Amino acid sequence: MPPALTQPPAPIDSGLPVNWDLAKRTASRLMSSGPQASRAEARELVVRLRADAAVAEGHVRTVTGLGEGLPLLPADVVDRPGWASAAVDGMSALTSGASLPRTPKVAKAVTGTTAGLQIGSVLAYLGGRVLGQYDPFGGADGAGRLLLVAPNVHAAQRALDVPSTDFGLWVCLHEATHRLQFTAVPWLRDFFSGQVSAFLSLADTDGSDVLTRLPEIAKRMRETRGDALAVIELLQGPEQRAVLDRLLALTTLLEGHADHVMDAVGPEVVPSVATIRERFTVRRRGGGLLDRLLRALLGVEAKMKQYAVGSAFTSYVVLAAGMGGFNRVWESPETLPTRAELADPAAWLRRVG
Repeated sequence: MPPALTQPPAPIDSGLPVNWDLAKRTASRLMSSGPQASRAEARELVVRLRADAAVAEGHVRTVTGLGEGLPLLPADVVDRPGWASAAVDGMSALTSGASLPRTPKVAKAVTGTTAGLQIGSVLAYLGGRVLGQYDPFGGADGAGRLLLVAPNVHAAQRALDVPSTDFGLWVCLHEATHRLQFTAVPWLRDFFSGQVSAFLSLADTDGSDVLTRLPEIAKRMRETRGDALAVIELLQGPEQRAVLDRLLALTTLLEGHADHVMDAVGPEVVPSVATIRERFTVRRRGGGLLDRLLRALLGVEAKMKQYAVGSAFTSYVVLAAGMGGFNRVWESPETLPTRAELADPAAWLRRVG
């Protein structure tokens, strides 16, 4: 598999009390190296994935009508520790604008160590499953970076028993769609960053508001059978919940749009696309009891629902109004669908005309 990133990490400075360097070290120590492959196999996969990212974006532009005139760029192909390191850098950059109350130095050190260990442990788990990622805040210049995790692409392709060339390109289609969303829509990157900063800045850092809502939270946990997202929403104050609604609506749209596009290119581009989608969907739902429990605790199950809801919204609107009609979502923050509209795309169509 490809070597880890060799560039020395830049100093990390974030608005959150997190020991980011500890998060990187923890993730690297806890995650496995991935499946075994011959040197020739690894080299061929790395070269192909780098090239496929640019090819995939060309197909995405044809389907979506976005990004004309932008350069077609390759991807960075990394191993699992390389992905975790890049993910930490991206999280740090994304949260650097958050305005949080001052914390005593000793308490901040303790909190930062705990948070670093927790984040590193989560990344170690996810690092064995993530196939690719577009980080709009990554890269040396912070202008964005598309990553493909070669060991995971290789392992998933073997597990699904589908053609390697088809599967690699199919994965690239999803991540290239994310890259195009942020590069072809000028306001999206700053809007997303601003919402994250607003969400973190509204945090109830002393927990006093949470204590007053403990009976309500306990009741909701029983009603939803421990639905992680429902509980998270209850832990927020009204202002923070409103920002969370906007963030969830946006990420659901982005994921669903990418899922729709990666299949919409059709079998003329990815001949086995129908087989890949069928087997991949089954794989998303699979795993042992412990794996399913961890996915639920980490919010991965909620993310799977995002794919389904966002893809259904995109398919409905494209069928009703064409891709040109769907692309009105990118006109401004005001034309983005709300969470309610994602479940009722006809309402969004009525609102935007």
